[in-house]
Amino acid sequence: MFPNSSNLGHPPFPPKYQQQSNFFNKLPLSIPPALLSRQQIIDAQFSFQNAETLLSGNLATIPAVTLQPMTYGNGSPVRTSDAPTSFRGRKRLSKQSVPHDVKRQRFHSHHSETTVVNQAVPVPEERRYSFPGSIQSPLFRAHSIPVLTGCVPPLRDALFPDPIETTLPVAKDKLSQQVLELFQACQQQICDLNRKELCRTELQREIQRIFPQSRLFLVGSSLNGFGTRSSDGDLCLVVKEEPVNQKTEARHILSLVQKLFSTKLSSYIERPQLIRAKVPIVKFRDKVSCVEFDLNVNNVVGIRNTFLLRTYACIENRVRPLVLVVKKWASFHDINDASRGTLSSYSLVLMVLHYLQTLPEPILPSLQKNYPESFDPTMQLHLVHQAPRTIPPYHSKNGSSLGDLLIGFFKYYATEFDWSHQMISVREAKAMPRPDGIEWRNKFICVEEPFDGTNTARAVHEKQKFDIIKDEFLKSWQVLRDKKDLNCVLALRTTIQKR
Repeated sequence: MFPNSSNLGHPPFPPKYQQQSNFFNKLPLSIPPALLSRQQIIDAQFSFQNAETLLSGNLATIPAVTLQPMTYGNGSPVRTSDAPTSFRGRKRLSKQSVPHDVKRQRFHSHHSETTVVNQAVPVPEERRYSFPGSIQSPLFRAHSIPVLTGCVPPLRDALFPDPIETTLPVAKDKLSQQVLELFQACQQQICDLNRKELCRTELQREIQRIFPQSRLFLVGSSLNGFGTRSSDGDLCLVVKEEPVNQKTEARHILSLVQKLFSTKLSSYIERPQLIRAKVPIVKFRDKVSCVEFDLNVNNVVGIRNTFLLRTYACIENRVRPLVLVVKKWASFHDINDASRGTLSSYSLVLMVLHYLQTLPEPILPSLQKNYPESFDPTMQLHLVHQAPRTIPPYHSKNGSSLGDLLIGFFKYYATEFDWSHQMISVREAKAMPRPDGIEWRNKFICVEEPFDGTNTARAVHEKQKFDIIKDEFLKSWQVLRDKKDLNCVLALRTTIQKR
């Protein structure tokens, strides 16, 4: 699929290529939404949502988070949560025993450069952005954008309105109220996003010492609207305009990144591991933000689907609460870890969107069919974030409550969807016959990636794991149908405390 490339080593591209391509001149120097000033980040506090009525009684007060100073390099302190240095008992815990490929070393240079935080976080009037489009960015004033009236917020503003101001669906029954309050308690906050952004900015600065023309993008749930307080960060390192061979070139680039993390950045990057998957990644933990990250090279489909999902999250106010509760449910039942042969969070999101598209009275359309120009898979990367901003809200005639939709979701995959012969397609907004290609042959679950057409659920390759997944759908449908109490399928108190 990807051509082999000989352009490895230092610098990553020959001077001739750099002169011919203006691709990276169009890409922004930094990433997302409303970045805070240095002082704002230092002063940032966690804002937990109130979930007192979630458990049909007063929820025990969650202890306050103790803040402690920590730094990138020799920079000024950045306050962060008092979290342990281990992987905090989440799904990555099983990988802690994986040996290091490179023994970490620590270097304490006496000629430290300018304070990292001062460079990484400009004051508000000098903010840089993950994608161009703001007239505040001097590099992209030629790409001015007219006033748009779509429902998807631009990245120069907060990702989504403040949770208090967000228009949420009305919850008139107990189950719907539980879903809604779980969402309000666990959804990603702006302070969570800013911690990820601070790490991304610093890492881009360091990686550009090796690959000067590269750009580092924050993608996935951090930006697509489906993130939680405990969500990992996904990073895409774009090193050139052309595709990168993931088996050879990407692995080589990631090995250099891993070496950088293991040596020069070992004071704040913890246990960097090179995972040799179909799309290889470097997995690591940032000790400053206390966030786990996955970093890939040139998997630009992740940038495109981030903004597709972001649009689905914005056009209908029942989508985000429903997705969040399904992700929490899957995690609770240990079927939300692709590295262990179950479903990835991305596949779960696509499954929820597909279900909402296939109802007798659909709650979601196919955005790719209705707005093909906004989600053109060949669109230049620096324009991807702009297109969704013109898309209006979707007004469905389906007035189902969140509780009824959750029960229907489990019923659909427990009794209606034909796993053996059908493929989940958000792109087509319907269940499609399984393709006959090798990507789909002998796979238990088929979920089509909306842009490149691959199977996002290919990790489910054991019948035992597949049977467990199906059984959880069936049991949860039967229990919720009869009890209509989220506590029966999800430990709400524990989930809230873990965030």
